[in-house]
Amino acid sequence: MSRNFDLLVFDWDGTLVDSAAHIVDSIQAACRDLDLPVPEEASARYVIGLGLQDALEHVLPDLHASRYAEVAERYRIHFLGSDQGSRLFPLVADGIARLDDDGILLAVATGKSRRGLDRSLHETGLTRRFAASRCADEGFPKPHPDMLERLMDLLGVSRERTLMIGDTTHDLNMACNAGTAAVAVAYGAHPRPALEALSPLACVDSFSELLQWLDKNA
Repeated sequence: MSRNFDLLVFDWDGTLVDSAAHIVDSIQAACRDLDLPVPEEASARYVIGLGLQDALEHVLPDLHASRYAEVAERYRIHFLGSDQGSRLFPLVADGIARLDDDGILLAVATGKSRRGLDRSLHETGLTRRFAASRCADEGFPKPHPDMLERLMDLLGVSRERTLMIGDTTHDLNMACNAGTAAVAVAYGAHPRPALEALSPLACVDSFSELLQWLDKNA
């Protein structure tokens, strides 16, 4: 069967891993620890998918630059103190395995650090399923096209044959900037109206629905 795409690039948090709420809680807890203004949930959800530095600059715009590292450290303590950050959405493990076994190239483009992604890949048992991955601390973070461009170059796939799949407007804007198609998942960090406003090929409500769409269209 002919395919429309040779490479599927997945975001991690909020797309494959059910970690959005835990990220929000960890950001808010870090701010409380340091007696800093605690961002509202909507603001903390918006920054999911960005690199940690960019995320903290967004939720704490008035903080002196010298203190962001301190907040980042408190965030990591809270985030890594629980296994919630590596809990896959239903059907993800089997779905990713099936896509890989079908011979489709799979990759990850994430706002996580390399250390954080490698830890989560190991905990979920998905390391061997992905041909490559790029993290926010290895180049330019989303929505800059760098992650997608590096993955396409590494794997030898053209932008026309690459599909980005993510749960945030940062993912969709990265795809637009890289010239690739994109599919949005509306079960993660950003609300459906914001995702649909960027005109992805589809906007799905579950990983099961995503797999069905990929079977028919990818």
